[in-house]
Amino acid sequence: MTSVTTEPAAPSGLDHLTSASPRRKIVDGTARVLVTAAVVLAVLPLGWLVWTLVANGVSPILNPEWWTASERFGGAANAIIGTLIQTLVAALISVPLGVLVAILLIEYADQNSRLVKITTFMVDVLSGVPSIVAALFIFAVWRTTLDLPRSGFVVALALVLLMVPLVVRSTEEMLKIVPHELREASYALGVPKWKTILRVVLPTAIGGIITGVMLAIARVMGESAPVLILVGATRATNWNPFEGNQQTLPLMMLQNYNAGPSGYDTVWGAALTLVILVAIVYAAARILARFTGTKTAR
Repeated sequence: MTSVTTEPAAPSGLDHLTSASPRRKIVDGTARVLVTAAVVLAVLPLGWLVWTLVANGVSPILNPEWWTASERFGGAANAIIGTLIQTLVAALISVPLGVLVAILLIEYADQNSRLVKITTFMVDVLSGVPSIVAALFIFAVWRTTLDLPRSGFVVALALVLLMVPLVVRSTEEMLKIVPHELREASYALGVPKWKTILRVVLPTAIGGIITGVMLAIARVMGESAPVLILVGATRATNWNPFEGNQQTLPLMMLQNYNAGPSGYDTVWGAALTLVILVAIVYAAARILARFTGTKTAR
């Protein structure tokens, strides 16, 4: 008779992790507790802020006149319209400019060239510029040098300085993650570079680009320094950003806060309205990012 010897089977799957030493289990449990505590510490202030904002600001915005009437009639429509118009004008200038700069840096320019280094440095500098500095720069050029009147368009110019670096950075990162194989396959078919960028690269990265653009819009929508310096307040609705004073939600909040306790309800309502607008922009970014761009077969 021949005897058959069998060797112990090697552990399969993740069975070997269950036999970790007590020390490893303690370290793992401690790490889980610390991470959970960090999440709770981060979420609690945010939840408290949202609850306070909703509790104090929900009463004014439940009134239909808040959304349809101007401040002259107890609403906030003039401030909402001014905020949206100024942000839209800034986006119409910033988005094409930022996307084109990112395409130049990633697709055309040599990464070691002086142009790329200077442009990247300037984008980094603009990314850290406070909004008050951007507003003072536009004020110095527009009012002091050119002696032109204040308006909503001037505010949009200051917002452009804040938006462009965000759009450039987000677009750069999205273009970098597009596989080079896609570009090479397009070139191999004889497609010129500009058409490859337009038909292959941008559709592939468009979801991330849209998300970055929307986040940049949400970031500048609540800026207060430019509107305080570059435009005058008005209780009437002004649809023209190139002429006259134009109210915004941050400016409306400051005015009612300075009015004393009688205006605090309006301050909370304007703050909640601004948060709602930012949330709508963010939700739109998520929806557009999901339904745009190239689709991969499953």
